[in-house]
Amino acid sequence: QVQLVESGGGLVQPGGSLRLSCVASGTVFAFSAYAMAWFRQAPGKQRELVASMARDGTPNYADSVKGRFTISRDNAKNTLYLQMNSLKPEDTAVYYCNAVALRFNHWGQGTQVTVSS
Repeated sequence: QVQLVESGGGLVQPGGSLRLSCVASGTVFAFSAYAMAWFRQAPGKQRELVASMARDGTPNYADSVKGRFTISRDNAKNTLYLQMNSLKPEDTAVYYCNAVALRFNHWGQGTQVTVSS
């Protein structure tokens, strides 16, 4: 079965940085065949798209994170990354990894990111 395992979350001060990772295993297709994305959900709010990366490597970002976050993937390692710089308190949320290919749509269990002084 498909597993997406996120890691790298934690507590960081405003202005700090974190790097999230998402390792995929058990996928039906090769990792490179999946469009990948990071979503986040803050308490009391809907889950929202943070950044996505198409199969061809084209990135896309939410306006709120442009210039601060960078999404990348290493297909050889079946891993998706999210480099988060200049973090703000409003970035506090559970961050989820998502993988989509054809009718398959998979989610990780999430990793908590808390930005606070």
